[in-house]
Amino acid sequence: MFLQVEQLEVRYPGRERPAVQGASLGLAAGDIGVLIGPSGCGKTTLLRAVAGLERASGGEIRIGDELVSGARMHMPPEQRRIGMVFQDYALFPHLSVAQNVAFGLKHLTAADRAARVAEVLKLVDLAGSEQRFPHELSGGQQQRVALARAMAPSPRLLLLDEPFSNLDVDLRERLAHELRGILKAAQATALFVTHDQLEAFAIGDQIGVMNEGRLHQWDDAYSLYHRPVTRFVADFIGHGVFVPAHIVHADGGAQVNTPLGTLKNLTDCPLPDAYANGRCDLLLRADDIVHDDLAPVKAAIVRKAFRGSEFLYTLRLASGEIVMAHVPSHHDHQVGEWIGIRTQVDHVVTFAPENTPH
Repeated sequence: MFLQVEQLEVRYPGRERPAVQGASLGLAAGDIGVLIGPSGCGKTTLLRAVAGLERASGGEIRIGDELVSGARMHMPPEQRRIGMVFQDYALFPHLSVAQNVAFGLKHLTAADRAARVAEVLKLVDLAGSEQRFPHELSGGQQQRVALARAMAPSPRLLLLDEPFSNLDVDLRERLAHELRGILKAAQATALFVTHDQLEAFAIGDQIGVMNEGRLHQWDDAYSLYHRPVTRFVADFIGHGVFVPAHIVHADGGAQVNTPLGTLKNLTDCPLPDAYANGRCDLLLRADDIVHDDLAPVKAAIVRKAFRGSEFLYTLRLASGEIVMAHVPSHHDHQVGEWIGIRTQVDHVVTFAPENTPH
């Protein structure tokens, strides 16, 4: 692994709980990692520790073969050969695009500096913009200038702290795809912080979900969605709810009794003895529930959110449980209306039951 974080802990004076505790992750050269989680979860603190802007109070950080942070050593940020892109881009308003990008290239000759500026501006699709000023650019263009400036000195690692947070929501996912293309073309290794799941899925090879200072899971997007390892990850990623379930023995394996009926012929399901008396909480994603007028199970529409091609319906079963469903938008039912639903579950995600409602 090119970036290796092992059991990282970061503490702030006067705070009882560490800002980051026991976090471990690995990132291969040329890969893009993303840290995601609610505000205050520690993702930016972890990023700043990798940058050297926060001192580790425990654990280690290695970049390449080099130890850069440990309990007894701390390499200064300027020696780590890291490029950073911040939320506000931090462009110099009085400098041209070329001067902004060249800011970290003072060690090069004028000719080499100009060549490198032209090279990275071409990479971020801003060739010909050298003489423009930041205020003449759109937010997305400013973000690409900030990226070009961070990449210009050829850092061994790029760190990006919510670089799209100041942009329109409609732009973010498209720019995330563009940014991924730029980083892959440059064969850059990068660690990215965001609170937006669509950004994370669009850009990340590996994604880490954090909460209260802990890194719950470091995995690819598919595994986070379909095979969450903690209840928090299951709850945080995607649209889903937990319903009470009972796993029982059946021919060839197990079946799951749920408020929506029995799930059978399952290829990926825990055995009943995984939980006391087979009782558990079953995760049902919105794409596990199908609208079917002929289905025997009915549910009342509690809430509906229009998403263009589909609605996200929040539904209440007669037994009181809440589920969610993605429904094509031409099925435009009213709040309070009862509709038929059925499950379409390929693999089962379960956790130990909790007494608190979800």
